[in-house]
Amino acid sequence: MDARHGIIFDLDGVLVDSERWWDETRRGVVAEYGGAWTDEATTAMLGMSTPEWADYLVTALGVRLAPAEAARTVVDRMADRYADGPPLLPGAVDAVRDAARRTPVAIATSSPPVLVDAFLSGTGLAGVVAAAVSSEQVGAGKPDPAVYLTAAERIAVPAGSCAAIEDSTNGLRAALAAGTTVIAAPNPHFPPDPAVLSRAAYRIGGLAELPGVLDEVQASWSR
Repeated sequence: MDARHGIIFDLDGVLVDSERWWDETRRGVVAEYGGAWTDEATTAMLGMSTPEWADYLVTALGVRLAPAEAARTVVDRMADRYADGPPLLPGAVDAVRDAARRTPVAIATSSPPVLVDAFLSGTGLAGVVAAAVSSEQVGAGKPDPAVYLTAAERIAVPAGSCAAIEDSTNGLRAALAAGTTVIAAPNPHFPPDPAVLSRAAYRIGGLAELPGVLDEVQASWSR
């Protein structure tokens, strides 16, 4: 294992097909508690930390709950949906295990810790992933780079020596701002901004392509 470098995965949209679940759940809470959904709401909340999107539900969409209550309602409903197992994207577990054979692996996500734990326990990856950081724990959601910088710090690798796999506009911005080598895995349901996507060093159409790209990344690290 190459401990001089690291690989950091986003969770939602990269390893789990949960962005639609988040969208459906938030829409349901907005409708149930007197708010009004807007065309830009889905894109605006991609990458936000839990406190950030909870505040957005209340202040921008008019949900008649306190932000903490809105957050608890959405997260509890998401946890219920995870009860039968996380909605894994094809090849997710194999991709993480392959990456971990190469370098220390971390997760940098906007999902709350309870769902990160559900993913790790449901996949058997708790002993494989060296660090998992939620933006809820670092005070700022993506596109702020804090969650990536913290994940890199926890695996004792400079962010500039890490590769990051991301799918969304705000996630890509966060990984770029942290100085990582960015591998874009565009979400087909919520495509990232083409201008931001173009700044990624690599692009994959699915996790099956990731090992080949990581071979290229590792070769570039050795040069």
